[in-house]
Amino acid sequence: MGNAKSSAMSKEILEDLKLNTKFSENELSQWYENFQKQCPSGRITPDEFKKIYERFFPESDATSYAQHVFRSFDQNDDGTLDFKEYIIALHMTSTGKTERKLEWAFSLFDVDKNGYITKSEVAEICQVGQKSTFTNI
Repeated sequence: MGNAKSSAMSKEILEDLKLNTKFSENELSQWYENFQKQCPSGRITPDEFKKIYERFFPESDATSYAQHVFRSFDQNDDGTLDFKEYIIALHMTSTGKTERKLEWAFSLFDVDKNGYITKSEVAEICQVGQKSTFTNI
């Protein structure tokens, strides 16, 4: 019981995700199993994220935009996404509350993470967003 394997999701993370997302324990367990298969290290690097992002937008140049999206999801600024960051991002962008979506959008545009969004930051995100995702609409 107290001897948790590194491949098992901790009870703390499971409980936290159940409280902060609309995913059930069963769904979270399935997500975790798939995450472990795709990311045996337990982390998604920026390059891996870019590849995932490119699968969703195959006809676009997603490199720059994926970097900004990754940065906004990397809550602890360690240069990787762990399972918790991944699930919070997935939940927030798909079914999350409007307030959380706005917080995420703010973090996407706050490139230098100083708590303010400048005109140049908006221009940067719009420029890379236009190159990557909006060209196929």
